[in-house]
Amino acid sequence: MGVNGAGKTTIVSLLMRLLKSTEGEIIVDGISQDKYNIYEYYSLFSTVFQDIYIMPDTILNNITSGEENPDMEKVYKALKDVGLLDFVNNLPEKENTYLVRTSRDNAIDLSGGQNQRLLLARALYKDGPISILDEPTAALDPISEFEIYTKFDEIVGDKTAIYISHRLSSCRFCDDIVVFHEGEIIQRGSHEELLEESQGKYYELWNAQAQYYVS
Repeated sequence: MGVNGAGKTTIVSLLMRLLKSTEGEIIVDGISQDKYNIYEYYSLFSTVFQDIYIMPDTILNNITSGEENPDMEKVYKALKDVGLLDFVNNLPEKENTYLVRTSRDNAIDLSGGQNQRLLLARALYKDGPISILDEPTAALDPISEFEIYTKFDEIVGDKTAIYISHRLSSCRFCDDIVVFHEGEIIQRGSHEELLEESQGKYYELWNAQAQYYVS
């Protein structure tokens, strides 16, 4: 976690090999990330970024990235897990409904929240061993963001999940919190441990944001 511009998205982009570092290296299971086959490496990650882009295609293809023979059981489960299954089933063309109204006559637009849930369904369908949510719910209020993050955390179970946020309401359930500031890691620990550091950045931000999530 960290304020805007702290370096959260940059470090994740480096981790995923979307950016190449100019110094230092990232080690994965004892091996430099550059040593891995790039396509096999990309397959590790199920990611939802803050910037939402919906393809002008069907709901099904948006979830499966256009797989020729998608696993429909997984598609329906992903839709159910993110709370979209009933909505999709009530559409005339169901999962074959086209999105982005400007792309064709019979296409529809989803709401902002539905778009976010659709991309979460895509990440669940891919089912990579590492899930990354890079502030995909930044447009929502802190309570709604917390509910989505905790629900997603329940779904991924014992897999590795990385949640990125500048809101501390989305950090409380995490096992390990890394605090970024001006491109550097300045604190690391559990929610309780970081709150004990009364002069630390986490404590400062927690108290500044407390009005949103302390009853």
